[in-house]
Amino acid sequence: MTAFASLRTALKKRAAYARTKRELANLPLDLALEDLGFYTGDADKIARKAVYG
Repeated sequence: MTAFASLRTALKKRAAYARTKRELANLPLDLALEDLGFYTGDADKIARKAVYG
């Protein structure tokens, strides 16, 4: 993989992480807790695991 391809992949992952974190953090607390089973304060950890593995 070229340096440009590696950079592009890293930037795409960073954008996906930021988007996922923002969406999870902005869910209504009752929806997140009762329906989805997570605390919105854990959005960072959940997004990191979802995007980076």
